[in-house]
Amino acid sequence: MIALPHRPGRIAIATGLALAIVSLIALVLWAILAAATGSEANVSRVDVPHLLRMTSLQAGLTTVLSLTVGMALAWALNRLRFRGRDMVVGLFASAIVTPGMVVAFGLLSVWGRNGWINRASEALFGFPLGNPAFGLSGILLAHVILDGAFAARIMLARLDAIPTSRLKTGQSLALTAWQRFAILDWPAMRGTVPGLAAIIFLLAFTSFPIVLLLGGGPANQTLEVAIYAAVRQEFDLSGAVRLALTQIAVCSGVILIASALAPVPTSFGPSTAPNWRDGPQARAMQGLVLVVCTIGFVLPLASVLIDGLTTGMGTVLAKPAFWWATASSLVIGSASALLTLALALGLALGRAATTSGMARTLLGMPAFAYLAVPAVVLSLGFFLLVRALGVAPALAAPYVVVLANGLLALPFAMATLGPPLEAIARTRGKLIRTLGLSGWRQFIAVEYPLLGKDIGVMLALAFCFSLGDLGVIALFGTQDFQTLPLMMFRALGSYRSNDAAAIAAILLVGTITAFVGLPRLFERIANVAR
Repeated sequence: MIALPHRPGRIAIATGLALAIVSLIALVLWAILAAATGSEANVSRVDVPHLLRMTSLQAGLTTVLSLTVGMALAWALNRLRFRGRDMVVGLFASAIVTPGMVVAFGLLSVWGRNGWINRASEALFGFPLGNPAFGLSGILLAHVILDGAFAARIMLARLDAIPTSRLKTGQSLALTAWQRFAILDWPAMRGTVPGLAAIIFLLAFTSFPIVLLLGGGPANQTLEVAIYAAVRQEFDLSGAVRLALTQIAVCSGVILIASALAPVPTSFGPSTAPNWRDGPQARAMQGLVLVVCTIGFVLPLASVLIDGLTTGMGTVLAKPAFWWATASSLVIGSASALLTLALALGLALGRAATTSGMARTLLGMPAFAYLAVPAVVLSLGFFLLVRALGVAPALAAPYVVVLANGLLALPFAMATLGPPLEAIARTRGKLIRTLGLSGWRQFIAVEYPLLGKDIGVMLALAFCFSLGDLGVIALFGTQDFQTLPLMMFRALGSYRSNDAAAIAAILLVGTITAFVGLPRLFERIANVAR
């Protein structure tokens, strides 16, 4: 039996936080259900079955395509050794924090009616190639760019973890590329595929900015976009509530299924390519896969940077509204990240302090409840709750946005901080008991020095999620309170594409800088503390 230090205070704090999160989600659900009960007599034109079919279709196709692309890309990256490989792997790892609306805007810049591809085609051949960036094809392309890169990074970590002894045995047997995939690679990856599929399905099912920008009309609307339209454009609260309840039911079902599957490990560290060399045909295929995927991922982001830096940057920087939106984004992002850190540490420290399987499950589940109540649904619940309390939505907006964005990153924060804290408790618990360290001293002297980079990764994830989020602010934003994503969305709605390009470039640079810089900063601070 593991001799864990006696930490009733940590368990009590974790229990209090778990109860607070559960109570908050329950209040949101109560507000939605109360609105549904009070609006039964109202007639709503929302076509729930059609929206559910469309949302499920695009989420299902996204899942299949992303897993296929991710597996192929992981296979290529695992085999090839080349100068700059670490940078390419890091580039694909950044997909998890790249704002969806930035990728969507980049696709419009490349594949849109006046995009790079159509302009080049018209100059070379005298006719454009069409507009695949709009509609279902554009939605799938944007999702696969982000989710395929995310899947590739997870699968690459599994391939990198194949024991060297097995690789040497495979080399001695002269396995072909296909034989190695069937005998070594697929067994290493297949354990993460079901859980990864559930995560990608949820991400696509609850996608908001990509569908909002690239949907191209009601035919491709999803539940999240329909909820936003029902509240902001039609003020059809009855229809919005019906849609929210449908989405909660589907997401809850997927989460219940995913909870029975093997957990998906997060991996943002360096990747080490094994010393394995396939035949020339396989290497040619790996090179082709890598080139196509890299171009597909980099081209929309490059277009955002080029268009943003060369067109409307000066005009945007001269606007006071931009600086207010920037300040709002930075303050909200920082506050949300700190809130996520406090919640994740409180819950994870409490879980690591107990050996009871039931207690660990009960303390961990509230962190993932947000997955069942996505951003727009949570925003709707807060909107209804604020109205029921008689508070002006504009007054509650900053607090609601910080709280919702803090909860948005909590599942990823728990997945980042939970495993290392539990490993510390298992491996150093007896030593901590022997030394008689207090809980605070244990954290300062033992846990924090070992968690420095993980805390940096978690803060980077939470900050970037908040910085690029449009789902929460979309319902609460006003002319006096807006963030950079909302300002960009309004610029697109007003056909000020140059302004939108400049804001998109700033968002992209900001998220990548935070994602790369914060883990390194906190790792250095932790090293000093050792």
